[in-house]
Amino acid sequence: MTDRLDFALETARRAGTLLRGFEQRQAVGYKSSEIDIVTAADLASERLIVDAIRARFPEHSILSEEGLGDLHRVAAEVPHLWLVDPLDGTVNYAHGFPVWGVTLALAERGRVVLGVIYDPLRDEMFWAEEGQGAWCNGQKLHVSTTGRLREALVATGFAYQRAALSSASHGDAPGDNLAEFGVIMPRVQGIRRAGAATLDLAYLAAGRLDAYWEMYLQPWDWAAGTLLVQEAGGQVSDLTGAPWSPGTNGLAASNGLLHAELLALLRQADGRHAQTHVEPKDGD
Repeated sequence: MTDRLDFALETARRAGTLLRGFEQRQAVGYKSSEIDIVTAADLASERLIVDAIRARFPEHSILSEEGLGDLHRVAAEVPHLWLVDPLDGTVNYAHGFPVWGVTLALAERGRVVLGVIYDPLRDEMFWAEEGQGAWCNGQKLHVSTTGRLREALVATGFAYQRAALSSASHGDAPGDNLAEFGVIMPRVQGIRRAGAATLDLAYLAAGRLDAYWEMYLQPWDWAAGTLLVQEAGGQVSDLTGAPWSPGTNGLAASNGLLHAELLALLRQADGRHAQTHVEPKDGD
């Protein structure tokens, strides 16, 4: 275990302990929409993490959800970039729904080399370091061996940007995830939408889920989880099958055995969008 990983584990645990001590039903503001809330707990957790990084690694850059970081974009040329979500699953947290966590990842020139995801309510600490496997509380993780999508338990989510797109169009707009959900749901054993992408990916790495897809999240939502999945023997890509990077808008992840089938269904859903939203021709 490197010093950087030891630091990330300790910091995530400290942030999780802080979050457990807050009164959860205390939404204090909104970010991009009426469903994208921020609580005092988000801000306090982020301050703890950002201050810790600045004290320990003053030369490193930080990209964090609540805007306290040093950068507002992902840059492949940044030598050391921490990606921080101080409270993933804020809506769950504010309602007392027990699915939320803390995540930190370290990227070097656009490549994620370290990731930590902590679930304080279950005291599960997931971590991965490049080339060292994926772990949870001392147990090495491996993705599932499910070989057919029909037998798979799959996770997804509906990002705030997508919800706004759907609301604005009063229906199935490109980007609202309904077409993707509708294509995939009848072809799998089950779909879960728990509201915390970091834990979705941790559970995929642990073999509790078999595949995952989502769009329009931020790099801090996915960075640690993508490394966990890869180090556990799984596969990650963008929604077309191209390599995923912290600046990518969409993510598909799986145990590897299901990846081609998952991508094919996502392409099918994308085709439905193209057919549904054809511009009218002259005379129509």
